[in-house]
Amino acid sequence: MGRAKQFDPDVAVEQAMEVFWSKGYAGTTPQDLVDALGIGKGSLYNAFGSKHALFERALRRYRDSQAVALIEMLEEPGPVKARLRTALEALAVMDLADPDRRGCMAVNTAAELAATDDVAAELVRRMFDRTEAAFQALIEQGQRSGEIAPDRDPAALGSMLLNTIIGLRLIARVAEGPGRLARVIDATLDSF
Repeated sequence: MGRAKQFDPDVAVEQAMEVFWSKGYAGTTPQDLVDALGIGKGSLYNAFGSKHALFERALRRYRDSQAVALIEMLEEPGPVKARLRTALEALAVMDLADPDRRGCMAVNTAAELAATDDVAAELVRRMFDRTEAAFQALIEQGQRSGEIAPDRDPAALGSMLLNTIIGLRLIARVAEGPGRLARVIDATLDSF
């Protein structure tokens, strides 16, 4: 009979997500993971198979926690433009408050791995698709409520909003303060 696991795999994935989010995939060594998870290399590979398999699970965990939180904000009751402002400002505040200025793990992964890692690229693509669809649904709600002109293309506006949050997340990594981010948010909302 084998030994019982000495760690909680769900907690380990959460801890691995933090390491990958901070260092990127290439910058994270197996030793970094072993140190963060508090387990031996053998346990790491027995539990997760490979660094890449653990990265995939960490990226899914990010999707299930961080990306879903944005969609939930967009689905709150209230005026569409107010919900959109709340969501965009929440992202800006969160990114500026992060002392490590990690930005968005999905955006970081797209920049680092999209050209060389089909699995990571597909996971990020699905996250972006889901976020864009949530923005499109929000625009359609705004059109039904009269907040957004009915002649505007909801798919195009959804794509623009996805692009806006990707840009916000990148700008926040180097921003000295909230000014530029606030201008982007204001200009985005004024464009409807």
